[in-house]
Amino acid sequence: MRRCLALLTLLLAGPALAQFPERSITLVAAGAAGGPTDTITRILADAMAPHLGQAVVVEAIGGSVVGPGRVAQARPDGYTLLVNNIGMAASATLFRRLPYDVPNAFAPLGLVSEAAMTIVTRPGFPGPDLAGVMATLKARGDAINMASAGISSASNLCALLVQHAAGAQATVVVFRGTAPAITEMMSGRLDILCDQATNTVPYIRDNRVVPWGVSSPARLAGLPNVPTTAEAGFPSIAMSTWHGLYAPAGTAEAVQERLSAALRAALREERLRRRFADLLTDVPDEARATTAFHTRFLREEIDRWRPIIQAAGQFAD
Repeated sequence: MRRCLALLTLLLAGPALAQFPERSITLVAAGAAGGPTDTITRILADAMAPHLGQAVVVEAIGGSVVGPGRVAQARPDGYTLLVNNIGMAASATLFRRLPYDVPNAFAPLGLVSEAAMTIVTRPGFPGPDLAGVMATLKARGDAINMASAGISSASNLCALLVQHAAGAQATVVVFRGTAPAITEMMSGRLDILCDQATNTVPYIRDNRVVPWGVSSPARLAGLPNVPTTAEAGFPSIAMSTWHGLYAPAGTAEAVQERLSAALRAALREERLRRRFADLLTDVPDEARATTAFHTRFLREEIDRWRPIIQAAGQFAD
């Protein structure tokens, strides 16, 4: 049905595709207003607008299903797009009754950002390094309270990796975001959190939480004394929280390429790069900000997280 609609759109539009876009574009941010996904989306919208010659309006829609669901059902004309994070891949398994099929309901246009995860604990948690933290987790199991910033969040996915690497099952306490989780950690009621550096570095710098490892291939410039998880002996705890740009499936290829090209041009903008750097967020290279790479990457991420989520038996519905 969607393919037929796309073909009809092409036949009716004809040469008008060359003028795309002719009006403002809406970017749906699949996250709460003021959260990381909303922030990334607004930075991207500002940078893409000049390259599209039209206003790019951001609409933050919280929840892991509602925002993507809206875009999945939108007319595939390129005027309603989605920015979503790693939860896009996880949701294919976390939600057993999704109203859309993740790999087939969207046209991936390119990666937008990538950010490392950090493993932190409350002050006083046994170390003296990540191996010591993992040994304590293995020895004490569900006596350890581990925070999650939400069932479909990167934080929760990282918690699954940490527990799997330790061969243990902690007591996972799910919060609505990172801020309340860190507040509980600073009070001493939570032991371990794995979350993106954007969220944890301010607390690390103030010595309110203790960092033990970063999930990136190389150490972070902002945390040069914190080893990577691979350096610390746990290469399986390797992940980034990433954001991608999507159109509804069935969007004309010419429109997809116009949008993808605007994305790549936006990612070259110095102002965007500075703002991402302030958030400890990396700009993907141009090869990763393409429809071909993003399509393959999304399916690989779905395949990566499916067995991990299924083994944990933790679902969102």
